[in-house]
Amino acid sequence: MLKKLLIIVGAAVLFSNNAHAAGDAEAGKAKSAVCAACHGVEGISALPMNPNLAGQVPGYIAAQLAAFKSGERANAIMTAQVAGLSDEDMADLDAYYSSLVPNVEAKLTDEEAEWAKAGEAIYRGGYAERGISACMSCHGPAGHGIPKNYPRVSAQHRQYLESSLLAYKKGERVGYNGIMSTIAFGLSEQQIKELAAYMAGLN
Repeated sequence: MLKKLLIIVGAAVLFSNNAHAAGDAEAGKAKSAVCAACHGVEGISALPMNPNLAGQVPGYIAAQLAAFKSGERANAIMTAQVAGLSDEDMADLDAYYSSLVPNVEAKLTDEEAEWAKAGEAIYRGGYAERGISACMSCHGPAGHGIPKNYPRVSAQHRQYLESSLLAYKKGERVGYNGIMSTIAFGLSEQQIKELAAYMAGLN
C-alpha cells in the first residue's frame, strides 16, 4: 500500500514540475513590483516570517490571493494588497512566481538541525499516536507540493513554516477542509518546530 502511495505521489510531483499556471508570467512580473517589499524581487523574501513565492506550485498563489480577497484568509496587509486585483492579475502573478527558481539553501543553526532530524520522522512517517498521516503524502517526498492545493513546503523559511503550522493549530488559519487544522492541532509546539526545520531543509 505504501509503495502504491509513493508511486502516486511521485507521479503527481512529476506533473507539478511540468505544470504551468494559466496566467501570463511576463505580465505577472510587471505586476509584482509591489510584492517585492515583503517577498523579494524574485520571490525570495529576506524576512524569515514572510513566505518565499519563487517556485511555488502553479495555481496555489492565485488561490491564496483569492482567499485573501474573499476573507477566507485574514491578514490586514494582504487584504489591502489584493483589494484591487482582478482574477487575471492573480493568475499572472501566479504564473510569474511559479516560473521562478526556488531558494533551496536553508540556513539552520545546530539546534535547528537537531530538530530537523526529529521532524523527518513525522514528515515521512506521520504520527500514528494522533492519527496523523505522513506530510509527504500531500506535499511530496521532497516537499515540492502538488498543484494546486498542496503547496511547496521546501525552499521556505523555517520561521514562516512554523508560524503557519501554529496558526493552523490555534485556529487562526483555515482551509483544506480542516485537514491542516486537524493535523497541526495534533502536534505539540516542539513537534511543529521540528517539522518546520525539516521541511525548510528539503530541496
